[in-house]
Amino acid sequence: MKKRALISVFYKDGVSELASFLSGSGWEILSTGGTAKYLQENRIPVTDVSSVTGFPECLDGRVKTLHPAIHAGILARREVSHLETLEKLGLSTIDLVCVNLYPFFEKVQAGLSLEETVEFIDIGGPAMLRSSAKNYRDVIVLCDPADYAGAVAGIKAGNVPLEFRKCLAGKVFDLTSAYDAAIARYLLDDEYPRYWPLSLAKGQDLRYGENGHQSAALYLHADRPGVLGGMEQLHGKELSYNNIRDLDLAWKAACAFGLPRAGVGPVGEEEVRRLVPAASGGVTGDRVCCVAVKHNTPCGIALGNTLSEAYEKTYACDPVSIFGGIVASNTTIDTATAAKLGELFLEIVVAPDFESGALEMLKQKKNLRIVKLVQAPLETHEYTAVDGGLLVQQSDRKLLEKWELVTRAAPAVEDIKDMIFGMRAVTFVKSNAIMIVKDAAAAGIGGGQVNRIWPTAQSLERSAAAIKAAAEAGKIPWKDPAPAKVLASDAFFPFADVIEAAAEAGIRSIVQPGGSLNDKLSIEACDKYGIAMVFTGTRHFRH
Repeated sequence: MKKRALISVFYKDGVSELASFLSGSGWEILSTGGTAKYLQENRIPVTDVSSVTGFPECLDGRVKTLHPAIHAGILARREVSHLETLEKLGLSTIDLVCVNLYPFFEKVQAGLSLEETVEFIDIGGPAMLRSSAKNYRDVIVLCDPADYAGAVAGIKAGNVPLEFRKCLAGKVFDLTSAYDAAIARYLLDDEYPRYWPLSLAKGQDLRYGENGHQSAALYLHADRPGVLGGMEQLHGKELSYNNIRDLDLAWKAACAFGLPRAGVGPVGEEEVRRLVPAASGGVTGDRVCCVAVKHNTPCGIALGNTLSEAYEKTYACDPVSIFGGIVASNTTIDTATAAKLGELFLEIVVAPDFESGALEMLKQKKNLRIVKLVQAPLETHEYTAVDGGLLVQQSDRKLLEKWELVTRAAPAVEDIKDMIFGMRAVTFVKSNAIMIVKDAAAAGIGGGQVNRIWPTAQSLERSAAAIKAAAEAGKIPWKDPAPAKVLASDAFFPFADVIEAAAEAGIRSIVQPGGSLNDKLSIEACDKYGIAMVFTGTRHFRH
């Protein structure tokens, strides 16, 4: 019996070579619409599917292959009872199916109307692929051009191994599950549906995971771009698992203060303008941001009128930990900043762009990874794997629910902008998180501890040391040796011990979410020392 192949593809890469080989080997080629025309133009004999089904394509091509003559030919097992049934029905087997799908992944990102996008939902393609994959012992199913050569080699040898056929079938369900998930996510209105749809395609294998004995890979959303989907690496070694995690956090922190080139304002800008008019204009996107990240937590973050100034402040916060870290900017890296970056060992520098001179300067570092990102983070949800499942939550995009002065003393006008900056920046530090702020920059950062007093003591101590060192060196950030006056916390204070430590260190304004059963103790302590304290009503834990 003559072998038959059904070929119906949207993407034509490699298909003429495959069809030519099959036709030359005595196979009959069945095809539809555009694929049939394409093969005929390449002088490959083609039988139109409608001549097999006895039914013309209809409904603007929506119905072509959804017919028993096709699916019975695919699904029939090569055993006597099934073959006899086909013979009685006047049908023949189909032994190879080569199909790829309408480009829903791409079209869902194109901003088309709902009606236009729905037309790119493939029905016949997935049906044929799934039928073929179910019957993989008897049907070779191809949904990936990378597998055409392997199928050809097996046919030439007279045997396509069962394990290879099984792998091809697995690829089908891998593709169709992602395809269906993308469609579900597009159509669903439920923020937390019964089944969580994820449509991810492998971006690249990674050398190893968090540690050398762990394997790893990067998967990217197939149905929406995402920041890393548009990443351009301009120089340096390939990115590792840890690099990507740190890069992700660094970019989110930098973009939280706006991405001027893309016209994106900072996180919580409208809330700030509404609740704290006195802060509008200084911390709402009119200055550039620089952030340094090490082990997935900031070790420095600052705003400046220039990137060079912002970097100087960032570096001064923790000149030790920045070594081997990542530096991110929400604006173009200029040559002045690149010269400073070149003075120390960094893993990655990431920015929306680089001046040509700055890029050449940074490229002098052979292994430095230089990464260009142009999109602001847009993810609405974030995920954490747990054994047996996935935790899903909204991304933390809120800054203020309120701006409630709870003490007799009010913050000095010059402190308000530092309080807003600190509240935004501290959300990227591991909890329990405390940030000491001076001149729109972190002067001391403490976090990742199991209680709040330890990071308070650490951040105050580090702040004092950083300011003193900068003053003695006459550096740009803090020539003024006066202690920092602002403390920001990601969550409430369970006891008054944080206030006691802050008062001793000269803090005069504190911003925190509030909400503790012991808030009254902290308020009384602030009043005792003349410290101003504001509650924002929004907690920002980061575990």
